[in-house]
Amino acid sequence: MATLTLERKTQHVNKPFEPDVVFFEPQALEYPLGKELMNRFKGSNTPIQMTTSHNQVRGIQGESGSPEWYRNAKRTLVVGVKRSLKFEPSKPSAEYAIPLATGCMAHCHYCYLNTNVGTKPYIRVYVNLEEIYGQAEKYMRERAPEITRFEAACTSDPVGIEHITGSLKRTIEYFGQQELGRLRFVTKFANVDSLLDAKHNGHTRFRFSINADYVIRNFEPATSSFLDRIEAAKKVAEAGYPLGFIAAPLYRFDGWKEGYEDLFELLARALPSSATKDLTFELIQHRFTKVAKNLILARYPKTKLEMDETKRQYKWGKYGRGKYVYKKDEAAELQMHLERLVHSYFPQAEISYFT
Repeated sequence: MATLTLERKTQHVNKPFEPDVVFFEPQALEYPLGKELMNRFKGSNTPIQMTTSHNQVRGIQGESGSPEWYRNAKRTLVVGVKRSLKFEPSKPSAEYAIPLATGCMAHCHYCYLNTNVGTKPYIRVYVNLEEIYGQAEKYMRERAPEITRFEAACTSDPVGIEHITGSLKRTIEYFGQQELGRLRFVTKFANVDSLLDAKHNGHTRFRFSINADYVIRNFEPATSSFLDRIEAAKKVAEAGYPLGFIAAPLYRFDGWKEGYEDLFELLARALPSSATKDLTFELIQHRFTKVAKNLILARYPKTKLEMDETKRQYKWGKYGRGKYVYKKDEAAELQMHLERLVHSYFPQAEISYFT
């Protein structure tokens, strides 16, 4: 029997994100979405500044690199143009990452964006959507007649800024018209209402990030609560989207087996049967790099996140860079336990991968 209760934790967000200051690249104002966003923020009296490039953003309060500076940077929005249209690979989730935005307003201690966005943790949104779609079309043509999957949440959480940009709904409807293209994204936010009437045609898999209560409570500030995510997942399923969950990062805390059992029992109890007809799970163990560890400790000096290299094994990655993951026997135990939970509580679901 689950020992947790479906509660909204006070550390989690209920109000949609609004930036403290917005920077515009001049070229962004040559695009319809750039003009829309300029008018939006002028109407809200949000401070607006111009910048020649996101690399030239200045004036974020606090000593550069300090926790205060980092918090303020995550309250900063940059409206710009995606200049490089070469899409990065996104295995094992998809063939390519489609770039709608970079950066996130959440404060998940373990997040790989700590290093991916490096010294530029502010949120960037791209307004040249038609050019981005044009590039996606080139990739689809190259792989025809096979279907090409595009991941929209590699460098951001697009749901967290959708009420500002509307870019995700436009992208969902674009892929709804593509015979050989499919869209995927994952979110920790629950403000999904504007996406429910999108003409997706079943071509977008809408996934939610889930975890044990211990992980959400200690390492995922400024995100929607577990309950709010699940309520949003119900809405998404009722709107006909293929649904998925990413259980990540799978983390071995004291009592982790019981904690993940509680998670799946609550999830099974909360989801209607209609939401489990086409359901996928992606399982990702916790990992970190030395660079990430140093940044995390600088930005969240009181974190409880365990990052002891002596307790991990080093796994080589692409470009000669690697990361610390759980040792083989611990990873195997983690995988076995989580796969058992999926098969037990959601026997019709597909496990896409464990990594």
